[in-house]
Amino acid sequence: PPQYGIVLDAGSSHTAMFVYKWPADKENDTGVVSEHSMCDVEGPGISSYSSNPPAAGTSLVPCLTQALRDVPKEKQAGTPLYLGATAGMRLLKSRDGKGQLQHLLFASSVAATLKSYPFDFRGAKILSGEEEGVFGWVTANYLLENFIKRGWLGEWIQPQKKTLGAMDFGGASTQITFETRDTIEDPKNEVMLKLYGQAYKVYTHSFLCYGRAHTFLVLLLHQAEGYQATVSHPCWPTGYRKNLSLSSVYDSPCTEKERPNLALNATVAAVGTGNGSLCALHVSKLFDFTTCPFSRCSFDGVFQPEVSGNFIAFSAFFYTVDFIQTVMGRPVRLPSDLKDAAEAICATSWSELLQKAPKLEKRLPDYCAVSIFVYLLTTKGYNFNNHSFPNIAFQKKVRETSIGWALGYMLNLTNMIPPEKPSSHKSMLYNYWVILILLFVLTTLTSLVTAVCLLRRS
Repeated sequence: PPQYGIVLDAGSSHTAMFVYKWPADKENDTGVVSEHSMCDVEGPGISSYSSNPPAAGTSLVPCLTQALRDVPKEKQAGTPLYLGATAGMRLLKSRDGKGQLQHLLFASSVAATLKSYPFDFRGAKILSGEEEGVFGWVTANYLLENFIKRGWLGEWIQPQKKTLGAMDFGGASTQITFETRDTIEDPKNEVMLKLYGQAYKVYTHSFLCYGRAHTFLVLLLHQAEGYQATVSHPCWPTGYRKNLSLSSVYDSPCTEKERPNLALNATVAAVGTGNGSLCALHVSKLFDFTTCPFSRCSFDGVFQPEVSGNFIAFSAFFYTVDFIQTVMGRPVRLPSDLKDAAEAICATSWSELLQKAPKLEKRLPDYCAVSIFVYLLTTKGYNFNNHSFPNIAFQKKVRETSIGWALGYMLNLTNMIPPEKPSSHKSMLYNYWVILILLFVLTTLTSLVTAVCLLRRS
């Protein structure tokens, strides 16, 4: 019978619950943890409930109720339950200063709700951007068996292949993490890991306020600078119109420095003009490529070694490219493909987009800007070119398990990836079966040869 583990991924824009399972006799150095089920929590991320903390815990109830159905009753008491919060809560701390809002959300609401269920609740934590990036990298390489895999005789072997880099694009931040042999000039970006007896030097960086949702708040800020009753928005499709309160634009640590001396309950009407060139100009202003205190940088003065090897891009990276390929019917093999697709999306009217993808109505207005953002981030930001860009795989899952930081987080907290190299006797039971089968085959062949010899003599 399998064992189970539960992780709640409390992101900035929404919360997702993942239920993992593995064989009960699983040893620490086996790669058999997989996703059993998942549940998307309705409503925004828990950081959005700062003015109503009890509602944060209540929002989790439907998914936790599903977990009661997914995990057998006799296993629930021994099932570890974790909650990890990411950029949304990091931003809440920067707004609050002392972390009192975080404490209210976690202690009085979220933790109280999680403790009321029969699982083994082991705490709620706010992950740093670096932890988010590294755990996503661990998840991807673990699922792809880049750390360790089972050989054909049942022994555990370390495959002679390189790890791949991981790129995450969430609601309030974006992360890039990859193994490198280059000197990492900024110590804040260097993480040393030891997994299955192998040492890894990993570069990682998280860009706060460069997530999908917060990026577009800043774009709206540029459009609302005149504070007129009606403003044009080149990143929205023609025919799309939406009334916005200034509080929705400026009620974020990412934009509060630009907050005007106006009543934030005022509203403006934003009208889409579908101008791809002008939208690209505004999106490019989000990045600072002019300053670099190191030998080389990505943007905003952040050191980054040269990207090399294969990468996997998930979360909003995947959804953006998937939209381009499935809805717009355009391939994405080179940076120019991504750029051309972004221009095509920007030139498509709101009515045409709705006709193409009616189920995506909520996110449709943002695909023009997000496609341009992904193009600029990967090419000018992370420095992928025509040679290295094709090495990026835009993926959501590996072997039916979602890619993200949640699995890596659970593997770390439950010590399922030991630092030592696995010993060969771990797979002895499997090897016994292999030996028995070989003996059976040899015995059968010997019997046949003997029978043939006897027939010939007779």
